[in-house]
Amino acid sequence: MRNIFILALSIFLSITIKAQKNEVHWVSIEKAVELNNVNPKPILIDVYTDWCGWCKKMDKTTYANKVIVDYINSNYYAVKLDGEEKEDITFNNYTFKFKPEGRNGFHEFAATILDGKLSYPTTVFFNEKLELLDRVPGYLDDETMEQVTTFFATKSYENSTWDDFIKNFKSKLKDN
Repeated sequence: MRNIFILALSIFLSITIKAQKNEVHWVSIEKAVELNNVNPKPILIDVYTDWCGWCKKMDKTTYANKVIVDYINSNYYAVKLDGEEKEDITFNNYTFKFKPEGRNGFHEFAATILDGKLSYPTTVFFNEKLELLDRVPGYLDDETMEQVTTFFATKSYENSTWDDFIKNFKSKLKDN
């Protein structure tokens, strides 16, 4: 009986560990800033809502792809931000709040980083100096996400146009 328990526990732990390895390590924006102060990295923010079908699809596909997950976890602090978040968010010494306007309301931080265009999903990129680099609205498939995350993580935007970057891009998705 004891051996069966140990075997079952071992199987459970190995499945749990494998599952944890294939997930993006999401943190709050405050935690991302705190981590960035110790070990600077760019920040990726997935702005979503609970009712957004494309957001859910992105979670099940793009954010479940091992290549994408590993790349994001290695090169970014990843933030999952509900565009209708009710809790206050402090960023750059300013406290952003929920605004109960319109049908569902919105969070000021989401509205600020999306430049008032509350489109879900939108992926937002900040550099390690906490400067907003760009916003990429809409559903991103694996291929597009790999390209975009690599473009910003490698700082290719500093010396290359997007078109030139894409011409020379070598995908790791095809290797898996």
